[in-house]
Amino acid sequence: MSSTTALTLSQFAMPSASGSIEAFIQAANRVPMLTESEEGSLARRFRDDEDLDAARQLVTSHLRLVIAIARGYLGYGLPHADLIQEGNIGLMKAVKRFDPERGVRLVSFAMHWIKAEIHEYILKNWRLVKIATTKAQRKLFFNLRSMKASFATLGPEQVKEVALKLNVKPEEVVEMETRMTGGDVALEPTSEDEEERFAPIAYLAADASVEPSAMLERKQYDRLQDEGLQGALAALDERSRTIVRRRWLVEDGEEAATLHELAAEYGISAERIRQIEAKALQKMKGSLVALA
Repeated sequence: MSSTTALTLSQFAMPSASGSIEAFIQAANRVPMLTESEEGSLARRFRDDEDLDAARQLVTSHLRLVIAIARGYLGYGLPHADLIQEGNIGLMKAVKRFDPERGVRLVSFAMHWIKAEIHEYILKNWRLVKIATTKAQRKLFFNLRSMKASFATLGPEQVKEVALKLNVKPEEVVEMETRMTGGDVALEPTSEDEEERFAPIAYLAADASVEPSAMLERKQYDRLQDEGLQGALAALDERSRTIVRRRWLVEDGEEAATLHELAAEYGISAERIRQIEAKALQKMKGSLVALA
């Protein structure tokens, strides 16, 4: 696929998420869901022929997924339409990178990209998050929000209890609470719009696993595991290592190689490439388990 191929919402004949949310949701829910074979056929048309109509069908058939994920972040007080719009960008990135030959449905593959775009939007646009500039401060910020039963000022005993649970100093809790309760963000609704009846600190997303702080923590863990991954790769023979790298460890912006592309390069069948890949991944898994 050409690197110049770009997906934008303007290419798709669908309601804008920045207009009527109700109309957008109704339109998205009317789009039929794809079967596995239909999804695979459309993905191959886009990958091999740069068929933007195929990409449009893949995107529109998964808009309901974006809506469902975005709904989980309404507790951050940001406009629902903006959350959906950012999720749509993540969905389009997922469609561009989706490889139907990996045996994974687009719905599973796209969830990471949709959440990543929404997380990035929250961290860049919510004023309260901006005042938590370091990773440690962001982690304390989100955890403190999750633990507070209300947004009244914490008493000395409550401060000690929170500090103990979060394994931080009491003065750090006090400092972060001061930032949270400052006048930089309105505590009362500023619009009569039904979707903005709650201020940013009124309530939280119900699922703690989608907290941006959890995403950042997972990224840090992944970096710590990088050394183990490199060691597992080093244990493979050169051909296996190359296949794994080009299939699963491509750089951002690059396209993963398909089984057929690698088969043509090595002069063997695609099935043989798949067998080599599976054996190599199994060996790497054993190495990583031993390291853990």
